Amino acid sequence: MYRALIRPWLFRHDPEDAHHFVMGLLRRWPIGCGLARRLLAVDDPRLRVEALGLSFGNPIGLGAGLDKDGEAAGAWGALGFGFVEIGTVTPRPQEGNPRPRLFRLASERALINRMGFNSAGAETVRANLARGGATGIPIGINVGKNRDTPNERAADDYRAAMAPLVPFADYFVINVSSPNTKGLRALQEAGAVGDLVAAAVEVARGDGRARPVLVKLAPDFEGDALEETVRAARAAGAAGFVATNTTVGRTGVEGSPFAAEAGGLSGAPLRARATEVLRRVYRATDGALPIIGVGGVATAADAYEKIRAGASLVQVYTGLIYEGPCIARAINRGLLALLARDGLPSVAAAVGLDAK
Repeated sequence: MYRALIRPWLFRHDPEDAHHFVMGLLRRWPIGCGLARRLLAVDDPRLRVEALGLSFGNPIGLGAGLDKDGEAAGAWGALGFGFVEIGTVTPRPQEGNPRPRLFRLASERALINRMGFNSAGAETVRANLARGGATGIPIGINVGKNRDTPNERAADDYRAAMAPLVPFADYFVINVSSPNTKGLRALQEAGAVGDLVAAAVEVARGDGRARPVLVKLAPDFEGDALEETVRAARAAGAAGFVATNTTVGRTGVEGSPFAAEAGGLSGAPLRARATEVLRRVYRATDGALPIIGVGGVATAADAYEKIRAGASLVQVYTGLIYEGPCIARAINRGLLALLARDGLPSVAAAVGLDAK
């Protein structure tokens, strides 16, 4: 029904307007969560994952960027997701880049966005999460700096974004890899990322319970810079990585009428590149740190590819736009079939098999 009726209707509207419409529905949906959970959750011990000191009922999570302000945090578990990542959250409210800033590349099953960290700010997100109550699944909070904060004071912004949200976070993600805030990616270089991670780790233990801090990486590193960044972040206390953010490359969408739009490309054309970066991160850490794989995941085969490349957990975002609200159920059911095909007892047993 989603592909035949709902998606065509949504795709007749501006992408950002459609997003706000769907988020409005999810904010008003608590009465339907119990029924949805019974229909969409896949409960099987083979899918359970222990990572980052947390327990996940399944490895499929919602990536950052969709529920930026924690407005619908309670709905995602009901849709079958094993975890959700809120954000990117900036310390102070900001509007982001001018519209239009989100574009569908439907024939390529992709998006280009240049949202620019549009955020209601950390205090509003705190209030949203406090009002929303328990999510029933682990919640990550992805944080960034305000666009008018110079890089030399970025650590102050990451601290300020995190501090009000510590009671609501099961883990934090330091976003230093969005291509849509000028100069931000310089912060993921080895010489800068260590200081940011160290500052974030200090804030993340604000109430006495240390939350893991992960670093979200770009897919556009050149040479050995990726491995250098991974080593620097790990030495500073990073508990894991998210691989990857969107790409500034346009491989696979050259014929699209939107290919020339500035911004980060996500969806199917990013899949192979994101998986290769994930594999490199897994090797650079000798498989010792959990990695969340994201980029081009729409099917169980896509998720399984990420897991076998080294991901302990997997996120979807663009895939949800194209596949609809049953995507987590479909992927989890497919993963069970793939594990059975390969004679593997669990998701954990598949992690990194193609990277070793």
